[in-house]
Amino acid sequence: MHVRTSGLSRRRWLGAAAAAGGLLARGVGAMTDDAVFSVVDTAHGKVRGLKSGGVHVFKGLRYGADTAGANRFMPPQPVAPWAGVRDATAYGNYAPQMPADRRRAYADLIAYDLQPGGMGEDCLVLNLWTPGPDKAARRPVLVHLHGGGHYAGSGNSPQFDGEMMARFGDAVFVTLNHRLGAFGYLNLAGHGGERYAQSGAVGMLDIVAGLRWVRENIEAFGGDPSRVLVFGQSGGGLKTSTLMAMPSAQGLFHRAGVMSGSGLRAMPQDVSHGIAGRLLAALEIKSGALDKLHQLPMEQLLAAQLAFERIDRQQGEAPRAFAPVVDGVAIARHPFDPDAPALSASVPMVISTTLDERAYRQVNFDLDEAGLLKFAEAKLAGRPGTDAAALVAMYRGEDPRATPFVLQARIDTDTTFRLGAHLQSERKAAQNAAPVWTYLWKTPSPAYGGRYGAPHGVDIGPSLHDIRMGLNGPSADNLALADQLASAWVSFAASGDPNNARTPAWPAFTLARRSTLVFDGPATQTRAVDDPRRAFRELWAARGPAR
Repeated sequence: MHVRTSGLSRRRWLGAAAAAGGLLARGVGAMTDDAVFSVVDTAHGKVRGLKSGGVHVFKGLRYGADTAGANRFMPPQPVAPWAGVRDATAYGNYAPQMPADRRRAYADLIAYDLQPGGMGEDCLVLNLWTPGPDKAARRPVLVHLHGGGHYAGSGNSPQFDGEMMARFGDAVFVTLNHRLGAFGYLNLAGHGGERYAQSGAVGMLDIVAGLRWVRENIEAFGGDPSRVLVFGQSGGGLKTSTLMAMPSAQGLFHRAGVMSGSGLRAMPQDVSHGIAGRLLAALEIKSGALDKLHQLPMEQLLAAQLAFERIDRQQGEAPRAFAPVVDGVAIARHPFDPDAPALSASVPMVISTTLDERAYRQVNFDLDEAGLLKFAEAKLAGRPGTDAAALVAMYRGEDPRATPFVLQARIDTDTTFRLGAHLQSERKAAQNAAPVWTYLWKTPSPAYGGRYGAPHGVDIGPSLHDIRMGLNGPSADNLALADQLASAWVSFAASGDPNNARTPAWPAFTLARRSTLVFDGPATQTRAVDDPRRAFRELWAARGPAR
């Protein structure tokens, strides 16, 4: 028999084969203990993960029971203990949702909901990356909440893979899946009585259950349960904001990070009650007779949910019909309105935006100056005091080389994402308790020749020390920026202060100075600036929301 050795000398090939044969002859166990598999004993039973590149990876770890059938719309139930060793080498389910519409290039660049794993209601699972499951290590813990609003995404997304961050930061990194859309936030309290008192918040209660799992088990994976950072971008920031106002979440995390997702208000009871009534009518289910809801196929309920979401999508907005509800119990109050929640006053925060968040919303890349003026006029409607031409000139003066498309996105961002971030930062600082730090990401994405500016999500990759995704890309400058931002998050998790040796000095935000770290690549230009873009902040603060 002829064996090809792909360029190896016969002697070298025979030596390698003999070594492999000797290893196998000693038994598979000789490989599993140190080289391939990791077994960790959790509070519910043993789990087996894989070791890759020096990082131990555990996927699909259960932190709650199946949410289908009788558990649908109910608070999460505990996992039943198991005997033996449960495999944790593959992703679990992600919550029912509509897949990404890839007709827009931005959908592929952000890749929120292009994820492995199956879709299903048995989705209370988390993924974990650690440099080593050594109880004595007590590494900082970063729990990352995925984006996608309250309707899409999962911790399974390749965009949120934690291997790079675990290795770079010598930290334990966790992502988790939880209920979304109607499965997580359908407020049935006014239609089905006390049984459904918390149904408008069960998606958030899932996250709380995941954090309880972290508190009970993270030490076995090498983490420190007293140093837990919860953070996320977009929908992850909204969820982090909401956790700050949830009594059941307090003490389960010790620092909070909100990236491009400052959530000031949750959904009011009356609005959510009306939405639930319309969905029940669409399903031909009467109030007070909700048992049928627990028997419907998942697909039928999802189809009804998507009919509501389609209305928002047609208006160019992300779906928002189903979101966490202020029920007075699970979510006691609006997260940051009219002020920061007192029950989380001791939790330090980092709050951020990118310069051109709303570039994701538009596709009119060929917008001209006349179109930009028309957009400015629409933005100023109901906001007296500024001429549209003067507004455009003000933005053009800040960035003469920006395209009309990018300036459109920047104006839109200043009146939405940035306005919310300013208010959240101000209200947190006004507590005079735990500090808050803010950053502004101005470094543009190179995607499609830079046409998006610095859009929503451009700082996700650098924040996780992983720049391979579409909005960033491998380059020396991007790696240096990732060194800075990822180091800040690791330091924040470890000590409650983002300052570290790789990042320029970063004073905490105060109402007097409004110091903000500005990432204005290359990395050598990263610097702290007092009240950056002050004129724009004051302009929109004075005019308030459109009427």
